[in-house]
Parts: sequence; C-alpha cells; structure tokens
Amino acid sequence: MGRPKGTTKPVDIEAVENLAAIGCTQDEIAVVMKVSTKTLQRRKDVHEAIDRGGARLRSSLRRWQYNKAKDGNVAMLIWLGKQLLGQRERIDQEIREETVIIEPIPKSGTDA
Repeated sequence: MGRPKGTTKPVDIEAVENLAAIGCTQDEIAVVMKVSTKTLQRRKDVHEAIDRGGARLRSSLRRWQYNKAKDGNVAMLIWLGKQLLGQRERIDQEIREETVIIEPIPKSGTDA
C-alpha cells in the first residue's frame, strides 16, 4: 500500500539544490535523498531546486573560466571567445580546377 493521498515524502530542498550545484544527476540526488527519481521529477519544488543548483554550477564555472582568462590563460581566452563571442578559426582553402582530357588508345592491328 502506498502513501496516503495528498502526502509527500519529505525532501530537503536546500540539500537537493546543493547537490545539483556540484553537478549531481537526478539519479544521484535521489539516492542521497532516499527517494525515487520519479519522486524528484514529480515535485515542482524539487525540480525548481535542481534548476537553481544547475544554474549556480554553470555560473561558477563561467566565473572560474573568466578568471583563468583574465590571468592570461591563452587557451581559455580562445575558448571563451569562440563560445561567447562567436569567434572562430579561419581556415583558408584553395580550390583548384583542372581539366583532364582522356584520349582513347588507338587500336593496333594485332591482338596481344
């Protein structure tokens, strides 16, 4: 028999958000919270906490990347330029056209 209608298993929303903020998947969060993944997916408050945690993670990563770029990390400067500014490496390609004439081989009078 399941839980009485209208009741939900308690879930620590702050802990869910913090787990999402370090990159945990919904399956991992469910294990730590001792609930099913379906419980997490069903509850709007949990889903919003996961979204907030994911946003915190992404903003932290951007900040760390930005700081690395400011410190002179050339690879990070190039990567951020491509991601945020639409910059790309220019590849020059030379297109060469040639005309090839194929002439038939004249038949000789003897078969080999």
